[in-house]
Order: sequence, then C-alpha cells, then structure tokens
Amino acid sequence: MIKRVSVLALACLAVLSVQAQGIRLPHASLGSTPRPAVVDSSPKQADYIVAVVNSEPVTNNEVRQRAARALQQLAQQGITPPSMDQVLHQTLERIINEKAQAQVAVENGLKIEDSSVDLAEQNVARQNQMTVEQLHRRLTQDGMTVAQLREDLRNQLLLARVREREVEPRVKITDADIDQYLQDQLAAQASSGGEVDIAQILVAVPESASASEVAELKARAERILNQARSGTDFAQLARDYSDGLDREKGGDMGLRPTDRYPELFVSGVQGLPINGLAGPLRSGAGFHILKLLDRKGGQAQGLTITQSHARHILLRTGPKLTEAAAIAQIEGYRQRIVDGGASFADVAREHSQDGSAKQGGDLGWANPGQFVPEFEEALDALQPGQVSAPVVSRFGVHLIQLVERREQPLSTRDQRELARNALREKKMDEAFVSWAQEVRARAYVEFRDPPQ
Repeated sequence: MIKRVSVLALACLAVLSVQAQGIRLPHASLGSTPRPAVVDSSPKQADYIVAVVNSEPVTNNEVRQRAARALQQLAQQGITPPSMDQVLHQTLERIINEKAQAQVAVENGLKIEDSSVDLAEQNVARQNQMTVEQLHRRLTQDGMTVAQLREDLRNQLLLARVREREVEPRVKITDADIDQYLQDQLAAQASSGGEVDIAQILVAVPESASASEVAELKARAERILNQARSGTDFAQLARDYSDGLDREKGGDMGLRPTDRYPELFVSGVQGLPINGLAGPLRSGAGFHILKLLDRKGGQAQGLTITQSHARHILLRTGPKLTEAAAIAQIEGYRQRIVDGGASFADVAREHSQDGSAKQGGDLGWANPGQFVPEFEEALDALQPGQVSAPVVSRFGVHLIQLVERREQPLSTRDQRELARNALREKKMDEAFVSWAQEVRARAYVEFRDPPQ
C-alpha cells in the first residue's frame, strides 16, 4: 500500500549527526508499565540491548537515533522539547509497539518488495520537491544513509499493510447503524451545526488499566495540553505523542460536518475560537486533546456530492507476477498512453485483469470513499485527463485515469453509502487503538539494564 509519507520524509531530512548519551532503562516485569528512561552520562563504547520484544532486541543505539531525529525536528522548528527522560521513554515505547506490530505482519506472511520501497522513495523526493538523487545527497549531508531511509520506508509500509489487514475487518457497519446515523445527521442539520475541522492528540488508555495508570495517563495528557497552550506546535505534539491514526497528519481529522465527528468532540469545541484548545476529554479510547482548526457555516450539508468518473488498469500480483514486474509493466503502459501511442481504454481492454477490462477499465461514477484509501488518494490528486503513477493496493498494481468530475444531487442510495463510509471512518481510529493494545499485551517485553 502506498500512502503519503511526508512526515517520515521531514524526519529523515532533519537528521543530523548527533552524539547522544547512553540510556539507562529499568528492569520491568511482563505487563508492567516501565519507568521513564533516564540519561546515563557515562560514555559507552559499545551498543547494548535495552529491551527485547518477543525474541527481537531493541538496542540503545536504535533508541538514541530515533530520539535524535525527533529532537532535531523540534530544534529546527524552534519548539522546546520535553525532558530527555520523556523523549527516550516515548521513543522506546513507540519502537516496542512497532516491532510487535511488524512481527504480526511477518507471522501473517506479509512483506514489502523493493519495488514498493522504490515508489515510496520517489514519493518522498517528490513531496520535498527533489529528485531521488537530490534526496540521497541531502540525506548524506544530514548524516543519514540511503539504506536507513529505505529501511524506514519499508517498515512504515509494512506497518500500514498489517494495520489495514488487521483493523479493517474489525469495523462492521449495520443497516441499523446507518439508519441511526442518518437520523442524527438530520438532527445536526436542523441545529445548523455546519462543518468543523478538528485536530486531536489521543493518549490511549488500555481497558485493563488500573486507577493509578489512568491517573498517570491523564497527567501525561495534561502535560501535553500545557505544552500546546504555552505555544508548542500542536501538529508536532500530535506526531510525537498521539496514539491516534491521524498523528502523521499532525492530528488533523479534516473539515467535516459536525455529525461526522463524535458528539464528545463537537461539544468539546463548541464556543471555542479558531485555534482554541480543549481537553483532556475522556472517551472509551482514552484522553483527547482537541484543537479547533476551522469552522464553516451552519447550513444543511450533503445536498450535493462531487463524483469522479475514472478508468483503471489492474495487474494482480502473485507467484506468476511479482510486484516489481507489475510496476514495471504499468509504467510501460503509462508511457505509451502519455506519449499518445495508445488510448487508456485500449490498453485496459488488452491488459487489465479487472472485471472492468471489457469496458476499457471504465469504473463509472463513484462517490468519495468508494475505493480503497491508496486508490482514492491517487485519484483525488488527478485533474481530468491526467494519468497517475503506479499505485499499489491489496488488489495489485493500478494505473488510474480521471475522466471527469461532477456535482451530483444525492439520491437515497448515495446518502446511505456516504453514511456507511462516514461511520467506517469514525470507527477505524478506535479499532486501531484497540488492536494495537492487544498486540502489545500479547507481546513478551523484557527491559534490560545497561552494562555496568
């Protein structure tokens, strides 16, 4: 799956050679909450293991390097960082969670081919207005190797793929859910709720958390809120501390009608000025810190919808066609189409392995949210007539052409389909938090002291 990785790009480009100090970590029994890591000022000549996740080690250097990237980002943006203890502890926790989730991916036979990493690397370069060669030179200047960048990209893609596979099946939407949603939508429109754009920082609270652990997590949320109120960039705080799926977007959940936000969020920002802060607010997922980014109107929403008419070519990957080979073929088809040597429809009829091939790859008119996220993202970026770069999804490798867009009145069927998409989106974040907590709870995590 290819998703935007601009946050990772910025992190990579911000890395400088930083001589970090050693990390002293306590022993901890399985399932216990470790104390924050502290700085060991004595020099260490060799790397050492600070934790083991199942059978996979986490090394002192690994934590130091990740922490150094975060600190360098904050310094370049003029943001006062939290204490070193907090940075090291949170970095270690994130690495542990990522390793546990990546192990689930390996157990399920998931892997990321070099071709997918190549595409992600090209996206990083393009989003930073560079060529891949310029990106490599910049990384070298900033003290990071190309191999490190590619390994980071591979890990991010693997985590995205396992999260998609594990989390999406957990989200079930019934007809009763849709009926209730539409009733709530009508009520919200009647009260002229308009649209709001909210960013959040989520401090997740496990279901099994004790009262003292809940109090500790609430205190953490309050400290983050105080940093935001003192002027620290909210988006950076979200990237550094949030447990929500939207953290890589700086916590921004997007401009939506109020009925597409949880009632807790809508009531939490009610009366706030733009850029106002609220929280911490408690939900079943944890403690939320909210920032009101924008508010628009109070008119009834959803009378019309922007639909997209697209074509695509799909090559399905498997034992007979690797992902790398499929990407190469798709790039060849794209070049023929862009150069005018063949029409998109003719190439689709000849080569596409989708049921739409007979129609020249024509997918008809589609509402927002109808396609898988990576396909939707690529389609949204196109202007009419444009052809995308290769797009990797769970179905294979796609080439997409946007034919045209239109504004269309909503039919009853369209309303129900949009309601289904909106409900799915609202439930995804909570499902991810729950899954991540389960993965961490199943993992054997052993913390180790540094050598004396």
